Amino acid sequence: MRISEKSAAVSHGILLIALFSLAAFYVSGFAWVKYLNLSPLIVGIVLGMLYANSLRNHLPDTWVPGIKFCSKQLLRLGIILYGFRLTFQQVMDIGGSAILVDTIIICGTMGVGILAGKLLRMDSDTTLMVSTGSAVCGAAAVLGAEPVVKCQPYKTAIAVSTVVIFGTLSMFLYPIAWRAGWIDLSDQQMAVYTGSTLHEVAHVVGAGNAVDPDGALAIADNATITKMIRVMMLAPLLLVMGLFLSRRSKGETKGKTKISVPWFAFWFLAVIGLNSLLTNYNVIPVAGYDLINNFDTFLLTMAMTALGAETSIEKFKQAGAKPFALAGIIYVWLVIGGFFLCKWLV
Repeated sequence: MRISEKSAAVSHGILLIALFSLAAFYVSGFAWVKYLNLSPLIVGIVLGMLYANSLRNHLPDTWVPGIKFCSKQLLRLGIILYGFRLTFQQVMDIGGSAILVDTIIICGTMGVGILAGKLLRMDSDTTLMVSTGSAVCGAAAVLGAEPVVKCQPYKTAIAVSTVVIFGTLSMFLYPIAWRAGWIDLSDQQMAVYTGSTLHEVAHVVGAGNAVDPDGALAIADNATITKMIRVMMLAPLLLVMGLFLSRRSKGETKGKTKISVPWFAFWFLAVIGLNSLLTNYNVIPVAGYDLINNFDTFLLTMAMTALGAETSIEKFKQAGAKPFALAGIIYVWLVIGGFFLCKWLV
């Protein structure tokens, strides 16, 4: 195949994913989808899976490189640009207790996940992907871990599915439990609890606004800031994972192994630093941030859609119920462990 033909094939795959992503944005605007707080990323992976289990065999295989381009290169760019949503000033606003709780939650979740994965006799790739999604920021964390773990696309899709199920469950249960008095926490403690234990940013926003609809208690705002601190911790977590996986590979091969450094994670932190500086001097107007964030969401939606396009029902059957059992064990730790951490430390 000539270079021009290769480029055309890649562009066809990218265009296909872009069209599915536009459809995901359209569907995410439906009232019932908004009510469930399902972002275009989640809708995108569902549409991608529908394609994988219906039309995939009827389209040229030459389009596959374009789909893989979306799930690899565009994914990294999307994670980097995600930094424009965060500033280091947010860390200073919420205080040290939230940072401490977030740190313990992330370390504890990874530890519980890895231990439970071994007890369930799961493969390490799926264990790491499910654990990372629960530990940091849901689907975005799973996407960020994918280039480091280098797992098969269907395992990434399974990890995202666990995030959607348990994160959505919490989004509805937390407000109910708060109003019923089952969660005995102060306003600030509840904010940190919500931000440090729920999976997706959308889940935190949804639960925070349901708990404090008029914003009088500032629960939604403080919960979101706590969540954003967790998001910032994605970069150092990916670096540690990269070093750990490189050492593990070296031990298995008994030879020299190139250390896998997730450079995009450093760019992610650099963008957060740049955004902190720009925000401090009001360089970019609100409309500019909206444009950047919408473009970034579209890139991440394309990446999720592409991952869904590599996932068939048969691969879900292969994985079985163990990933969801693992996510359930982690969920118990988040709910109970997070409660006591916020009770004692905030």
